[in-house]
Amino acid sequence: MRSADAVTLSRIPLAMLIVYLILVKFNPLIIILLIAIVMALDGLDGYFAVKEESKGSVTFTSYLRAAFGDLAEKKQVGKIKERIKEAAPHGARMDVAGDRAIEYSFWIVFTYVHILPIYVLLIIVIRHSFVDALMASKGTSSKMKTAFARMMYSSNIARGGVNVVKFATFSYLVLMYVSNYPSIIGYALTTILVIYILLRGAAEIYESMA
Repeated sequence: MRSADAVTLSRIPLAMLIVYLILVKFNPLIIILLIAIVMALDGLDGYFAVKEESKGSVTFTSYLRAAFGDLAEKKQVGKIKERIKEAAPHGARMDVAGDRAIEYSFWIVFTYVHILPIYVLLIIVIRHSFVDALMASKGTSSKMKTAFARMMYSSNIARGGVNVVKFATFSYLVLMYVSNYPSIIGYALTTILVIYILLRGAAEIYESMA
């Protein structure tokens, strides 16, 4: 098994542990730390895939420089990613599947404990189902061609932004359930996150139809 796939799969049992800890109202700071870890691991699978394909010539520092816009590093890493897509086309789809499994786990547990209404979960599931199907027909979402899709979905700012909002939202929902924090902030964060996810979904649909 590729190290990148192992990282992706390792996130699933960690997410299941987080769900259990939420249900038993474990220490919220520990839960939030684990959420941070499971989300951080999402960025490591890509690095391990590139490192393995490049036989170690791409360091973590150079990978980060590519992610933050260093043109020379970005070009080098981009060529390696193209080789990875040919050698292991399942990798990108496994990454998406892992992301969805983890995200659904969080949405489901907060719905189950009556922190969120069921229609929020339904919106997320329906959005992801249609968008993933459309983007799968294009092969990948990593190389957007339209300006709108690049701005809302594939840019580093868009990717980083949605992860920050997800972390803030899920962390606060933990505090709402475990420590009885005020619900208004949690609902506000959830609304922002859902709108953000829908906008990114619109960008993906626009790209798939272009």
